[in-house]
Amino acid sequence: MTVDYQGATEESIRHHYDVSNDFYELWLDEELTYTCALWGEGDTLEDAQRRKLDYLIEGARAPGARRVLDVGCGWGSLLKRLTGTHGVEQAVGLTLSSSQAEYLDRLELPRTEIRVENWLDHEPGEPYDAIISIGAFEHFARTGLSRAERVEAYREFFRRCRSWLPRGGRLALQTNIKGNNTVMDKQTVRDLMFIMETVFPESEIPALSEVLEGSEKHFDVVTLRNDPDHYSRTCQEWLNRLRGNREKALECVGELNVANYERYLGATVEHFAKRHLGLSRIVLEAV
Repeated sequence: MTVDYQGATEESIRHHYDVSNDFYELWLDEELTYTCALWGEGDTLEDAQRRKLDYLIEGARAPGARRVLDVGCGWGSLLKRLTGTHGVEQAVGLTLSSSQAEYLDRLELPRTEIRVENWLDHEPGEPYDAIISIGAFEHFARTGLSRAERVEAYREFFRRCRSWLPRGGRLALQTNIKGNNTVMDKQTVRDLMFIMETVFPESEIPALSEVLEGSEKHFDVVTLRNDPDHYSRTCQEWLNRLRGNREKALECVGELNVANYERYLGATVEHFAKRHLGLSRIVLEAV
């Protein structure tokens, strides 16, 4: 069956994630985890990112599993955690970023397969025991689609995930969502438009209701939590690290890119703190 892809194009994904591996190394944690952390008392950024990975791995019942799929694997922090800490026999990671794939190829991670591939084109030779997707769902529907079109794009993702899992298999999903505070001043609107047009072109943040509607009849919701404060804190930590390494960042990517990322991260701290955005972590079980 041929399905019209409704998500951000490969070019748009690479526009952001292929800026420079060296640049991201200046301000992300040591494992290059570019998604919201899960903070506990006294945590460093590294602690909080490991806590997030473990939360989703355990929620998906992935420890000790034979095969686990990571949709949107980034620079591989989840893949390393799956095989290195949680005893997964084989981890498969999908990315559309050539820079991320090259970085991962150099690591030569054991029991890990990296594929530069859209989830819509993925055809596994055998089922998975668990699926985890962190911070990729925001790219699954393009800007400008109607709600019905977005839900249909999400439904196709959930339909495919369900076909790759046994009954009772779990999907752990982390995604930004639209917040319930829709009262925005002009600067907030300008910053949101800047992020949509300059930083993450073609991507659309879903409403939580759209995510859940898309999953209906394929998955039951096991747990759901909303952690906007955790993302506000994560972005503030990233911004602090970027500012602390600004001279090196300028050498990597130039003044315009550094200024754009400072604006994007600073604005995002406020967007989550003021509930213009939310951060959902959802564990779903195949029915």
